[in-house]
Amino acid sequence: MMPHMKTMTLLACWLGCCLVTSGADYVVAVSIDGLGSTYLQTLVDAGKLPHFKHLETESAGTTNARADFDITVTLPNHTSMITSRRIKEPEGHHWTSNTDPAKGVTIHSNKGSYVPSVFDVVHDHGLRTGVWGTKSKFALFKVSYDALHGAPDETGPDNGRNKVDCFVYAKSSVLTDSVISMMTTQPCHFAFVYFGDADAAGHTHGWGSEPYNAALITMDGYLGRIMDLISTDSRLKGRTDLIVTADHGGEGKDHSDATKPIDYTIPFYVWGAGVTPGDLYTVNAGTRKEPGTGRPDYSEQNPPVRNSDVGNLALSLLGLPSIPGSAIDVKQDLKVK
Repeated sequence: MMPHMKTMTLLACWLGCCLVTSGADYVVAVSIDGLGSTYLQTLVDAGKLPHFKHLETESAGTTNARADFDITVTLPNHTSMITSRRIKEPEGHHWTSNTDPAKGVTIHSNKGSYVPSVFDVVHDHGLRTGVWGTKSKFALFKVSYDALHGAPDETGPDNGRNKVDCFVYAKSSVLTDSVISMMTTQPCHFAFVYFGDADAAGHTHGWGSEPYNAALITMDGYLGRIMDLISTDSRLKGRTDLIVTADHGGEGKDHSDATKPIDYTIPFYVWGAGVTPGDLYTVNAGTRKEPGTGRPDYSEQNPPVRNSDVGNLALSLLGLPSIPGSAIDVKQDLKVK
């Protein structure tokens, strides 16, 4: 853990200016660490995850999305989510570590060049961004896109180099309270929310164990609170989209084998304002191909839905352009409406 990070809660929020876009006004992206589709579907079918059931019936979604082709590990996959890049190869972001970043190390210094993110595009268009996470290593996003390390804003008025307006590190219950409080008072146009409880239970007790299942049931409750906020808050209702996905699944007490279907098969749901419910592969038959149990690489003309679609999909929903230098959904042709 980084020396300046507190064990329980770290709140550091800054105000930003607001600008109305032509798409949704707000996007909340929620990632539930270790949420393997096999375990999710079993609990949904058993009636134990009512809010995920809600997503299953009312979202544009699939339980057959994919993690990164090369690495099924937490922080590298989440870096793919915010940059819409693969991890390896020249076009990748190259972040492979799964620990707190060393002092002074950023996504950019690690790669050797600046890696733009969804936070850059949203912030540089005059909108607010936020990151909420239950693990201290997500400070990587804060330090990589802060006032010192973020790129100059060359889009319209200068909104500064600090691309992350609000950063919160806390346990899940406090984190959920913080998301709801911020989104009702000074809402972020793009909010990235990470829950790590299921992954922790999987590593300690095993994927599919009772503690793991209990963690997913708890996560379902937190997700329900966020969905209720989006459905009822006067500012957010009818103007907000929710993306829910994961970084990897797991088996036994591990998830690091990127060749195992149980490790790389994850859910991907989009729910909210104007979203047309249905199977993502059916809706996107011309641009995405249902992979079955396969593991398509990045050369596929019609790729599977991946967790790295998050960044550019969120920007598309907000009516904003894709992330410069990105390669996943760079055409923003993953349709949910």
